[in-house]
Amino acid sequence: MAKLNWSQCPGVESSGGKRSSAAVFRDTRIPVAVVFDNLELGASIEDIMDWYHLSREQVVAVIEFAGGTAPAPPIDPSPLP
Repeated sequence: MAKLNWSQCPGVESSGGKRSSAAVFRDTRIPVAVVFDNLELGASIEDIMDWYHLSREQVVAVIEFAGGTAPAPPIDPSPLP
């Protein structure tokens, strides 16, 4: 993942006391990188929401921020098993 200035993304924070100053979702210890790592491995947004207890808005916000004006990946409309 390219080096981004996550301080410009409202839902993200970076603090020396959390995950070695890695960008994390605000008020969590969950690194933003887990979204991209899991998407790369084939996980869906819904999977990531479930596994890390994140909202759709949180996940989509970091994807859109990282992609600039690129749209978020399509959401699978099928129900989860």
